[in-house]
Amino acid sequence: MSAYAIAHLREATPHPEVAEYIDRITATFEPYGGRFLVHGARHEVKEGDWPGDVVMIGFPSLDRARAWWDSDEYQEIAPLRSRHIKGDIILVPGVPEDYDPSDTAQALRESLPPR
Repeated sequence: MSAYAIAHLREATPHPEVAEYIDRITATFEPYGGRFLVHGARHEVKEGDWPGDVVMIGFPSLDRARAWWDSDEYQEIAPLRSRHIKGDIILVPGVPEDYDPSDTAQALRESLPPR
């Protein structure tokens, strides 16, 4: 099942180290089957507040995403970003191709207190 690394990046300070990080990051996730799905694109806020930028990298599985994040190659370059950009980064599994949201709705209904 696919998985994603999603970054909500805020408070970016332009710096040569950030450019170096961007130059080097693709080589760190390619061995794990990763690829950019969203990068450098402007987003539209439809509800709520979302300052900053979004980056999304797809992986074949959550294990592969974790292996990339924990790799020596990625951890070597991560400070080039984190010293100059504040944000939140998560790893999240996708849903299977046969995912049916009605199963989730039913589980929610079953968890509600009786009326």
